[in-house]
Amino acid sequence: MNSQLKGFREFLLKQNAVALAIGVIIGAAMGRVVSGLVDDVLMPILGVVLPGGEWRNAQVGLSGANAIKYGDLIGRLLDFVIVAAVVYALAKAFIKEAPAPATRSCPECLETIPIGARKCRACGSPVTG
Repeated sequence: MNSQLKGFREFLLKQNAVALAIGVIIGAAMGRVVSGLVDDVLMPILGVVLPGGEWRNAQVGLSGANAIKYGDLIGRLLDFVIVAAVVYALAKAFIKEAPAPATRSCPECLETIPIGARKCRACGSPVTG
């Protein structure tokens, strides 16, 4: 039993499961905030344009009881676009690009050489590009 707990603890620490769980929880909360923003701020503005102001219930009636409910789809698409934009902005703000590599391999001998080298110091062959 003790070895199972130890294995589970190692899994949590090595596989970044805790960080993933925190990200999922924060993402779900952000989704609810964005849905509230869309439902309570943006869609009432669009509700002025839509018939009856009930944008979530906007639909095109088909034969019988069938209908295409486009109002709810518009809301969900707007939620997605806003969440995607916020996630993109956060990623750009907090995730920095990796610096360009300072070295590369010689195409002839595969020795590691500086990125700006024109000639390999190990084999003497010219290096282009």
